[in-house]
Amino acid sequence: MAQTPPIRDEYEIPLTPLPGLVLQRQFSLPQRLWQQGWVRKGAILLLLALVWEGVARWQNNDLLLPSFLQTAQAFIDGLRSGELFGKTWLSLQVLLKAYVLGIVAAFALTTLAVSTQFGRDLLGTLTSMFNPLPAIALLPIALLWFGLGQGSLIFVLVHSVLWALAVNTYAGFLGVSDTLRMAGRNYGLRGLGFVLQVLVPAALPSILAGLRIGWAFAWRTLIAAELVFGATSGKGGLGWYIFQNRNELYTDKVFAGLAMVILIGLLVENLVFNTLERVTVKKWGMQR
Repeated sequence: MAQTPPIRDEYEIPLTPLPGLVLQRQFSLPQRLWQQGWVRKGAILLLLALVWEGVARWQNNDLLLPSFLQTAQAFIDGLRSGELFGKTWLSLQVLLKAYVLGIVAAFALTTLAVSTQFGRDLLGTLTSMFNPLPAIALLPIALLWFGLGQGSLIFVLVHSVLWALAVNTYAGFLGVSDTLRMAGRNYGLRGLGFVLQVLVPAALPSILAGLRIGWAFAWRTLIAAELVFGATSGKGGLGWYIFQNRNELYTDKVFAGLAMVILIGLLVENLVFNTLERVTVKKWGMQR
């Protein structure tokens, strides 16, 4: 006959607080500031500026390497006159048009690829052919096809965005688990609805990575194309601004144009892509 185990009486031991014990960790003001990412990045930029200034003063040749202060003055003068801002805005207008077209084309290709076998073969073949091809190499053909206008620049920029985004998006779609796929099909999702409601949210980290890479490729391709191609429809962009000042030996303005290229890259990276990641994939726990 089995014996019933004894039942232990329940009881509670109250814990007395320890007098004079402070559990909150105290940080000094410099430590709290150093925890901010923008402070650490600003310190890095300041260090680079000091190194630049020191090397320029040691070389003592403004034609080859103007100092950081001279470049900053040229940058401020360009903004005051409106020339530098106007050139930058012209370049960004062309870039945004091509960027949107590249996103639409990449989304159409990847949607076709996840829906049909022909689409998978088409995407695999096209990416193998055109992804290794530098976009700037297509500029002579673009000039023949589209003439001296924005069409030539848009053509090469779409090439820069399309394949990087398509490859990353398709890789993200392939990484979606079968559980999510079956759940979507159980809800009756097919075709475009299945892509938008299941594949895109699940593959968003890869899509954002492709958008970031495509932007970087397009931005540097645009500057390089404007350096080679020059003005579009009588109006030159930021690359043309750099090229003109190089011919006139205004090296400080050349570096001011390069500084604007870097500044636009930093702003887009921190204000656009980092914000998108923070409010989507990081908020949802898909990425650290």
